[in-house]
Amino acid sequence: MKHTVTVGREKRGLGRREAAALVKRAACRALDAEGVGERCMINVLFSDDEGVRRVNREFRGVDSATDVLSFPFNELTPGAFSPEGCERDPESGAVLLGDMMISLERCEAQGEEFGHGFEREIQYLTVHSVLHLLGYDHLDEGEMKRQMRAREKEIMGDRDT
Repeated sequence: MKHTVTVGREKRGLGRREAAALVKRAACRALDAEGVGERCMINVLFSDDEGVRRVNREFRGVDSATDVLSFPFNELTPGAFSPEGCERDPESGAVLLGDMMISLERCEAQGEEFGHGFEREIQYLTVHSVLHLLGYDHLDEGEMKRQMRAREKEIMGDRDT
């Protein structure tokens, strides 16, 4: 695998042993689809709603749980990855893209709610977060949000995201 996706768990008992492999595959698929040829590193932390809420409150000032949080290390242009000026791992030279935190509890609930299951939901959340690490955003209802949603659909290979 060209990219390094490190996955950890904030605490024991979160379940879903297959989650790490699913996240690694989805992250690499998203990076490849975005044409990222440079070796990159992403850190992923699995938690529950309580853990994500705490981090969301601490870093974003939002006192609520969410499904995934993304913490990009670089300011990148969506759809035009350029490694120049990016943070790099001093040992390997790989581009440090950033961190993500996924609530496995929320992922499980949303997979059920949306009728497509945990496996698809965690892959979708990973693709969504990788796009954030690559500069995409969806805070407004404009073109940037449409561009991000279109990329998610294309990377996921379906029309139902």
